[in-house]
Amino acid sequence: MTDTTTSRSPGSTDPQDLPTTPLYYGGREHQGEATLTVVNPAKPSEVVGQAAAASREQALAAVASAQEAFPAWAALSGTERGEALTAAAAAIMEGSEQEAAILSSENGKVVGESTFDLMGLAQRFELAIGLAEEVDAVETLPGPPTEVRISHQPMGVVTIIVPFNWPIAILGASLPYALMAGNTVVVKPPPSCPLATTRAVQRVAERLPAGVLNVVTGEDAEIGEALVSNEGVAKVCFTGSVGGGKKIMSMAAQTLTNVTLELGGNDGVLILEDAEFTEQNMDLLFMGIFGTTGQVCMNAKRIYVHSSKRDELIAELTRRLDPVTLGPATDPATTMGPFHQKAQLEFVQALVQEAKDSGADVREFGELPGGEWAEGHFMRPSLVLDPDPALRVVTEEQFGPTIPILTFEDLEDGIRMVNDTQYGLCNSVWTSDEQTAIEVGSRLQAGYVFHNTHGPALLDQRAPFGGIKQSGIGREMGTIGLRNFQEPHALGLLKAGPSSGEADSTPVG
Repeated sequence: MTDTTTSRSPGSTDPQDLPTTPLYYGGREHQGEATLTVVNPAKPSEVVGQAAAASREQALAAVASAQEAFPAWAALSGTERGEALTAAAAAIMEGSEQEAAILSSENGKVVGESTFDLMGLAQRFELAIGLAEEVDAVETLPGPPTEVRISHQPMGVVTIIVPFNWPIAILGASLPYALMAGNTVVVKPPPSCPLATTRAVQRVAERLPAGVLNVVTGEDAEIGEALVSNEGVAKVCFTGSVGGGKKIMSMAAQTLTNVTLELGGNDGVLILEDAEFTEQNMDLLFMGIFGTTGQVCMNAKRIYVHSSKRDELIAELTRRLDPVTLGPATDPATTMGPFHQKAQLEFVQALVQEAKDSGADVREFGELPGGEWAEGHFMRPSLVLDPDPALRVVTEEQFGPTIPILTFEDLEDGIRMVNDTQYGLCNSVWTSDEQTAIEVGSRLQAGYVFHNTHGPALLDQRAPFGGIKQSGIGREMGTIGLRNFQEPHALGLLKAGPSSGEADSTPVG
């Protein structure tokens, strides 16, 4: 980076010591016409940094910079782009300890998760670069009369809009694939959590040709239209809520812009009678429920367990919830941080209270922080046992550290209950029999189904990822994810056919 923020510490009481981030487009920094003030979710009165807030005109200028850079970048081969991206991606983990601290201060999650957030972007660059040969692959449909060459070409400028929860790793599901495909990119980090993402993108962008990669921060109302409803933008890639996705899709429709939407999930866990609980798979399930304070799209949100396994499951989760320590990311003893925003805290609190009022057995764990952290967006994690299936804690994506546990007797009922939702991002099936996993897993309605695990830890990043129903449109990662950033192109070459005397007399029509 060309600024001097590398020696600043997040959470400092001196405003001069706080991280600040500029806009970066066209190969250089730009100051915003206003600023975004970033606060600590564990202590909302504490300012942890400031980011430039772009105007609409600046967002349009960023798109124009990407348009200008597109022809030269698109003209490179997949191998050439891979070499350039390999060199640029080496900057992602620079100063990773400090960068993770900045992300935790603005996001609220523990530092270990923030470190993995950075690593996720680096790893996904490596996977995308590994598809260099696929970028320029050509399929030939032989003639005569026509030999058709099917290739895949870059689309143009891609806008990528990322959420607050895992902003850097989630960026890795789209950014390196978009760049490898030959597109130029404008990244929009989340306005409530922009610092670490902007810094990471700028470190990469500075090592690429000017305009190939750009980053603009700002309020959605000010710059959203310029980055989405813009004839200069070929594709918008958005990760966020269902409501946000519908808004993006509506805006993109004004210019018939292509979209990939990775939206919410109400992921179901189906635990069969023959499931075996091990230390490892229970640890993974625990993290796949409560990791990032439950604020992960592919986290488990509902558990349907065969009645014979119910008590054992509750005991396993309870054993892992008992030692949970709520607190700020700056405290090494903290194992669960706050919600990122107060509105989400209040939403999940309302779901849990509704379950309590209905008579469900709600078991809460841990103690809320006091003292200087008492104002933080903290909530005790909980298990909601045997709730009415019609309660919102079951039917809606809670996106927080609570999960309903319901029982079933008949497998068909279990499958039906898992599929009875408007969402379809991820599900999981738990059984000791692989063939059963295949048969049942194929019937669970989701873009990705886990076996004997759930959540990000064992997601195979070589596979396409995305949802069905209201969980999204399109796929990211893997060869299919790469193709989602390319346009199929068919070229028909007319080949010499038989002589006039030997012409095919087959009638047409």
